[in-house]
Amino acid sequence: MKKFILLALSFLCLNVFAAKPKNTYVKISTNYGVVYIQLYDETPKHRDNFIKLIKDGTLDSTLFHRVIQNFMIQGGDPDSKNAPSGKVLGDGDLGYTIPAEFVPTLFHKRGVLAAARDNNPAKASSASQFYIVQGKKYTDAELDAIEKGRLEGRKIPEDQREVYKTIGGTPFLDQSYTVFGEVVKGMQMVDNICTVKTDQNNRPLTDIPMQVSLVEGKELRQLLKEIGK
Repeated sequence: MKKFILLALSFLCLNVFAAKPKNTYVKISTNYGVVYIQLYDETPKHRDNFIKLIKDGTLDSTLFHRVIQNFMIQGGDPDSKNAPSGKVLGDGDLGYTIPAEFVPTLFHKRGVLAAARDNNPAKASSASQFYIVQGKKYTDAELDAIEKGRLEGRKIPEDQREVYKTIGGTPFLDQSYTVFGEVVKGMQMVDNICTVKTDQNNRPLTDIPMQVSLVEGKELRQLLKEIGK
């Protein structure tokens, strides 16, 4: 009987550990829809910082303050909370940066989450500002031109080149801004936001505030089922 109980407990523990998700998922809610994003474990500094910001509520009520169709939507500026209409945004920060985490296999395909930054030599990321790529599809000739324009002479890998031609993205940002997650559901939200009217600084004429949360419990189980994880 004791052996049976021990075996049953061992089996239960194994199931519990097996059921634990391998990745962290976050949800960004706006009046233009909801997007679900998987954070990459290959960029732990950015992942952990983003989780901390979510738990602290730092990103809640910040705006998507910069929107460029066929490029990206940017948000997370702490100064955007309650910012008056027309104010130029994008310079707000939290007093620290995140060291760049460039991973060759992580690139700017459509739907990725990446960290914004100012023009600093180390290419360190903003602590809170981020963008989601909408992008566009590229031809081989356009990708060749991007390669030729790079001072470091870096080539676009063939598998990534194929993605840029069929799915799209922003290849000219690769290895210059840290990519740390990707949309797994709700990309329509990004496309919806990209249709809004903006001012001369690419700020939407109507504010687009966000609420950001970790996906947990029943919602997480449902999401994993829907995306086949």
